Amino acid sequence: MSASAVEVPQVAQAPQIAEVPLVPVFVRLKLSLLRNGLKGSSKRKAAYFSSLAVAVVVAFFTTVGLALLRGDDHAGTIVVLLAAILALGWTFMPLFFPSGDETLDPSRLVMLPLRPRPLVRALLVSSLVGIGPLFTLCLAVGSVIAVARGAAGVVAAVLAVPLLILGCAALARAVATANVRLLTSRKGRDLALLSGLVIAVGAQVANFAGQRLFVAGGLTLLEPVEEVVRWLPPATAVGMVDSASEGAYLRALAQLVLTVGALVLLLRFWERGLTKLMVSPDGSTVAASGPAKERGTGGGFWSLLPDGRTSAAMRRTLRYAVRDPKTKAAWVTSLAIGLIVPVFNALQGTGSVYLACFGAGMLGVQMYNQFGQDTSAFWMVAQTITSTRDAYTELRARAFALALVTVPYTVVVTVVTAALVGDWAALPAALGLGLALLGSMLCTGSLASARFPYSIPTDGAFKNVVPGQGALAWMGIVGGMLAASVISAPVIALTVYFAVTDDPGLSWTVLPLGVVWGTLAAWAGLRLAAPTVARKLPEILQAVSKG
Repeated sequence: MSASAVEVPQVAQAPQIAEVPLVPVFVRLKLSLLRNGLKGSSKRKAAYFSSLAVAVVVAFFTTVGLALLRGDDHAGTIVVLLAAILALGWTFMPLFFPSGDETLDPSRLVMLPLRPRPLVRALLVSSLVGIGPLFTLCLAVGSVIAVARGAAGVVAAVLAVPLLILGCAALARAVATANVRLLTSRKGRDLALLSGLVIAVGAQVANFAGQRLFVAGGLTLLEPVEEVVRWLPPATAVGMVDSASEGAYLRALAQLVLTVGALVLLLRFWERGLTKLMVSPDGSTVAASGPAKERGTGGGFWSLLPDGRTSAAMRRTLRYAVRDPKTKAAWVTSLAIGLIVPVFNALQGTGSVYLACFGAGMLGVQMYNQFGQDTSAFWMVAQTITSTRDAYTELRARAFALALVTVPYTVVVTVVTAALVGDWAALPAALGLGLALLGSMLCTGSLASARFPYSIPTDGAFKNVVPGQGALAWMGIVGGMLAASVISAPVIALTVYFAVTDDPGLSWTVLPLGVVWGTLAAWAGLRLAAPTVARKLPEILQAVSKG
């Protein structure tokens, strides 16, 4: 048989698998996540549909209100600034609420054979599904209706609405991708816990700005700001509509180019972030493979603390305030609100130097439920408490750690408030009253920690009491605050007397009296609480370990 007659078997070629478009797949995935998130929980369904209803109602009335601005002289200023506020909201909401959209975490897709560019398109389109995009669409439509005039304005409006929504979505995705390691770490959870503080501060700033605008001359003061913001994407999309309606076609064209260019740059930045995320190891892997760092246990600030159990308990308390998310949120909120209330009232012209005592009261609350702040880790501390003296030393160290921050803070806030109000004569009395109130709250906080301990759940950013212990929390905090006001009543009465008689010659005596009174009150509270802690230690341990 000749060689040419030998038949060589043909190897069958594997069929080529057609590439599936990612956009419809990710849209269906987003809808499935929304649908599955509502299954099996009536509370989730109620929360979602109530949020949807509120968003639709607010968006409807806001859209109608914006449309009614059509023809107003300040319509352009309002809608351009509104577009900038929308962009800021889309930028920072993923940092504060990373769990609100599970598709914001692209690290879950790193093991899939997906190329970054198609993935960007799919994630961008899927991010337009939800309550937030619907609300943004309504505001965008209302904004362009308010300023669109003429054929050129209508054409610009048709382009502006999708550009604004895509710009906001791309901005949110790019920021979330760049910070995805942060969002999935402990620091990311800290940001979520501190979001309430940011909202509270933002509300105070908005209230103050609104009052200043009403008094000083209205929206005319915002026109210089609007002239700058209209050149910042994606607010340039709405600025383009206003410019085209006014006949400034070159300016409208420049704003269109700026909007499209910024969107393209955001998408490229987002794509690079996705590529880096998919090919680079995370911080935990790098840290595990690298050499271990040696950390000293002494020196620096810690060397200034007293030795023994007191130093150890103070370090533990201060480190909880820095590292534990819920403790950190409570501390930062108290520090911020305690400063905001007197300062903003002083800036509005309705302040008083005695409002600085509000900060002392906010921080004094941190002494309540001291053992519950340790959660289940308190059992390790409980093993070291074998006598009343041990209990007293533990409570005293916690009070020292609190006073280490609250006393200088009270002094600074009182001095700042007195400077803003211009009432230096009342500074000694206000400072003495604040320190007396702080010492009284340390007293009642120690007693409440011993008699009304409760557990703080570790899950849930806004859950501070486990079910069934709400009454204990209210009895300890509200009752303790009322008792603190009674304990500091003599100092309050003396301060009121000097304020009513308008005799500044002796008002300075409230300062040393407040220092002595607050110190004695705190000492008495620690002495009275220590025997209770030593006697009821098993009950306290059981109460704080229910979370």
